[in-house]
Amino acid sequence: AKAKLRGVRIVKAGRFEPTSKTCHACGHVLSELPLSVRAWTCPACGTHHDRDVNAAKNLLKFALTVA
Repeated sequence: AKAKLRGVRIVKAGRFEPTSKTCHACGHVLSELPLSVRAWTCPACGTHHDRDVNAAKNLLKFALTVA
């Protein structure tokens, strides 16, 4: 309700979206990425990712495409 009053739109990503194991640079999705792995390098484009920063970039991209 407060978001609506302030003119803010809330978008919701699915709980099981692979945001941390999808490369934000090229879109490659890893088949597995254990929670213990905090950083990884994309085998498709070579971009190095911090797991949480990568997920945040993917969520931002999602929010901007839905809005």
